[in-house]
Amino acid sequence: MENVGIMTIITIVFTATIRSATPLIFASLGGNFSEKSGVVNIGLEGIMTVGAFSAVFFSYKTGSPWAGLLGAIVVGALFGLLLAFLSINFKANQVVVGVAINILAASLTTFLLVEIWGRPGQTDNVNYFQAWGPFNLFTYLAFVMVAVSYYIIYKTPFGLRIRAVGEHPRAADTLGVNVYWIRYVCVTISGILAGIGGASLSIGSLSLFKEGMVAGKGFIALAALIFGKWNPVGAALACLFFGFADALQTVAADLPVPKEFLFALPYILTMLAVSGFIGKSVGPSASGIPYEKGER
Repeated sequence: MENVGIMTIITIVFTATIRSATPLIFASLGGNFSEKSGVVNIGLEGIMTVGAFSAVFFSYKTGSPWAGLLGAIVVGALFGLLLAFLSINFKANQVVVGVAINILAASLTTFLLVEIWGRPGQTDNVNYFQAWGPFNLFTYLAFVMVAVSYYIIYKTPFGLRIRAVGEHPRAADTLGVNVYWIRYVCVTISGILAGIGGASLSIGSLSLFKEGMVAGKGFIALAALIFGKWNPVGAALACLFFGFADALQTVAADLPVPKEFLFALPYILTMLAVSGFIGKSVGPSASGIPYEKGER
């Protein structure tokens, strides 16, 4: 009986780990595209929030979770374009712009909740993606996107241009690479992936949107990106690590550890990863630095 109990706990934790890691993988892959091109996307949290809300809204209006997913993709792309426009065209501080997007997303979704559903807090239930086996569509798609992202960044001419623009935009420009266009595309991709990550929380895990449901996952995804050394595979493994820390909450009652510590563990690990305590990481050389064509 004891062995059965242990195996049950292992199965529960494994399944919960994969599910918890899914939205983090999408967001970290999005952050990877953006930062590889030289634009820091601190706004992942906000884009995930509007993605989660948009998925529920469009599913609510059409009755189709596929429409919800498409809505999250479009809105995520629009917020990515907003970040790109302010960071690339106006050369605004990318961290400040990202924080502003996070604040805008939280405020906008709170306002729209009341305007559309007539109450704060959460939406009505909508149609969502049912599980296929132990997981849903988003989980399988997340791991496919890890492979696709790795292939694009490291095995294609476009990926070579992305890395060149993120490391030395002046040299890339000299060779005829359109730095602005590459960064626009990558930041838009970042918004799309973060939007899908948000949708995985609302019409993947649940059937509604709740205020605060993203709960810092955008920042955890950034930490996973750093911990994974700006590599799609490394970031995905880091997301699984953070997902495991989150999954321990599902068996908190069976562990000789205060449950409050387990609830805080993902955020503690996030701070350790960002601080470099777990391992030093060096990002793309031009990440966070606006590019001015013609400067020397």
